[in-house]
Amino acid sequence: MPRPNPAQLAYGSATVILSALAMLLVSQARSGAGIAVIASAALALGLLVAVRVPVRRSSGASRPAAGTVPAQRGAQSADGGRRLAETSSRR
Repeated sequence: MPRPNPAQLAYGSATVILSALAMLLVSQARSGAGIAVIASAALALGLLVAVRVPVRRSSGASRPAAGTVPAQRGAQSADGGRRLAETSSRR
């Protein structure tokens, strides 16, 4: 499982704190069970927000537009459309 980035941690933590505060103020829960339910709901909401934060890619290459094929992968030879042999830079 990949590690969360700082934006995911910040948004998730802020969501947990603010949603728990808002739910506690609105519901005026006084019992331990009510507070536990609110805390659980706030944690679940914070997790959902943290997972849904878009992850920024560190590479400078842009993603290809929908419906297009990158030149390296779509390379074909003029004789019958067979793929050209590709060499690996890893050894």
